[in-house]
Amino acid sequence: MDVSKPQLLLKRVVNIKAIVTPLWKEEVQQQLQAQINQIDQQLQQLDIQGQRAVAEVQKQNLQPPGPQALQQIESIQYQVNQKKSELLEQKNQSLQNLQQVQLLELDQEVNQFQMEGFFRVEPGDNLISKMQVEVVLRDGVVEEIRGDV
Repeated sequence: MDVSKPQLLLKRVVNIKAIVTPLWKEEVQQQLQAQINQIDQQLQQLDIQGQRAVAEVQKQNLQPPGPQALQQIESIQYQVNQKKSELLEQKNQSLQNLQQVQLLELDQEVNQFQMEGFFRVEPGDNLISKMQVEVVLRDGVVEEIRGDV
């Protein structure tokens, strides 16, 4: 390292891409299916918890329930429906992702995620090209590093 040239250590975002292989497709589909199953379980638990909460309010109040009890029940149902809506949206997104993965062609490159990495710059370096680095994986193994490392 030449001490006469000043250097700077910077952080950059590195795009991680995957090459679609049968193994990659299978793993991603399993992950998405596991997410979908987990959301289904959360939806079932949410229904049970909501029913229990409503039953508890009804049990603690007179029959027929008064305005305060009705308001509590309405509030519980509203919260359950809000959470249900969020979960159903997540499930829908996972189902769409699953469908997209099934349509991917083998050997196609797809963006998988991003991570941060450090790099050195010194006078004369092209900062833009140093910022544009990506790593290509095939079944988790680095196949190629693209850009000015």
